[in-house]
Amino acid sequence: MVLSAGNREKKVKPLAKTTLEAICEQMASHAWSDRELEELVDPKLGIITGFQDLLEELDILRNTDLGTTPPALGVQKS
Repeated sequence: MVLSAGNREKKVKPLAKTTLEAICEQMASHAWSDRELEELVDPKLGIITGFQDLLEELDILRNTDLGTTPPALGVQKS
């Protein structure tokens, strides 16, 4: 996944648990257990989409011309 910031491009690093822990520290409205954070980073229960998958799907959408996309089309990984 590549993010553009002005004229430079930056590759997004894979999501790490420490990143989520830092976010939770900054936005401390909910206490997250280690188990919950691990599930977001590396889903094992199959109940939710992991954050890494979500970030990759958002990157696909960011690079999609939504004006040419028919309604209700799912995000497709290439």
